[in-house]
Amino acid sequence: MTPIRHAFCLAAGALLAAQAHAATPIGFVFGEADAPAGHTRVAPGTPYDAERGYGFEDGGQYFSVRLPESNYAVTVVLGHDTQPTATTVKSELRRLMLENVPAAAGQRVLRTFVANVRTASIVPVPGVAAGAVALKAPRETESEAWNWDERLTLEFNGDPAAVQRLEIAPARVPTIFLLGDSTVSDQPGEPYNSWGQMLPRFFGPQVAVSNHAQSGETYRDSLARRRIDKILSMMRPGDVLLMQFGHNDQKQIKDGRSGPFTTYKAEIKAHVEMVRAHGGLPVIVSPVERRAFDEAGRVKPSLTDYAEAARQSARELDTPFIDLNAMSQTLYAALGVEGSKAAFASPAPAKLDNTHHNAYGSYLLAKAVAQGMREAKLALADHLVADFRFDPASPDPVAGFTVPPSPGRTQPRPLGDDGQREVTTGIPQRSVR
Repeated sequence: MTPIRHAFCLAAGALLAAQAHAATPIGFVFGEADAPAGHTRVAPGTPYDAERGYGFEDGGQYFSVRLPESNYAVTVVLGHDTQPTATTVKSELRRLMLENVPAAAGQRVLRTFVANVRTASIVPVPGVAAGAVALKAPRETESEAWNWDERLTLEFNGDPAAVQRLEIAPARVPTIFLLGDSTVSDQPGEPYNSWGQMLPRFFGPQVAVSNHAQSGETYRDSLARRRIDKILSMMRPGDVLLMQFGHNDQKQIKDGRSGPFTTYKAEIKAHVEMVRAHGGLPVIVSPVERRAFDEAGRVKPSLTDYAEAARQSARELDTPFIDLNAMSQTLYAALGVEGSKAAFASPAPAKLDNTHHNAYGSYLLAKAVAQGMREAKLALADHLVADFRFDPASPDPVAGFTVPPSPGRTQPRPLGDDGQREVTTGIPQRSVR
């Protein structure tokens, strides 16, 4: 069977939002199965209607209904009466939730994961004033609007007939917040991807992941654009913040406004203190390395000072530390000069981006981060999926990587710290208002 990629966007209207806050699951039925009580049958091609509060849009690839900001437990029932299926589920902006879930002909398979929905508004809490995140336009207000628009977006890859039923309910679970640059942020289109987009795949439904990283940014930008304030406004005691910057902080050296052992460390300290004041656990992650090799075929690091400054900060501030810089070097060395190319994005023939990863590379790096959480003995690492294993010196071979690409989504090189203007192509647009 040739896989058919299909995507639905789920969002909630006022009635469904009220149900969600009342902890009543929202149910949808697709296909021929009978609709249980409390579920809405959705016929193929049902157009989105604001008054109805759900429906397909953008040429039938997406299904929309509104949901308020929260974490949601999403349960899917998968399978087909007459043929075997394998279904991959992504949420919001290409965050991998379920990977190639198999179902034999006639079998029904139930899976649950937790997805995060947020808006740009900042609700005031002690120490944080009301306001909003200063979103980057047009990147975040258009091509990445799915991350901010009061909608839960689900993308189903595989035979669309395999999606039989869907239920959504509020989930009060611990959250892993992410803060970082383009190597962490939700990239809107192929061939780019980040470890932040892949991390949810490796956690069970006891944990949510909320990715607040953004391309081209630094610890300083997190403060100025109020990304850290947004996280603090959502944070509950027991939540975790993974922080990984360095690539763009490094570029600040040229104008004399920054240095790894001065401003960079000071800005790390500011973030750590803010998170602790709100009952969260800050975790410092050293910056993932770029791809470079010397003439002898050895990995040639470019972020040594920033990795060391992150390590020193973790020691001085007594915070957990994930040395992604070291693990990524081990990973690239294991893949080799030629093999490591398969982990990086190639936006055009014979053109390799040695900074930004593709889905395969980000999948491996997400496993490295998850392994780092386990080695740091973080409590939430207890909720990694049961079969999770990873050794950066023995990475999964690219030949065995089968996560399908997202349909209809391509983009050029992610926004950097050099002021370049990014134009996205082939990406369905949705505006944040």
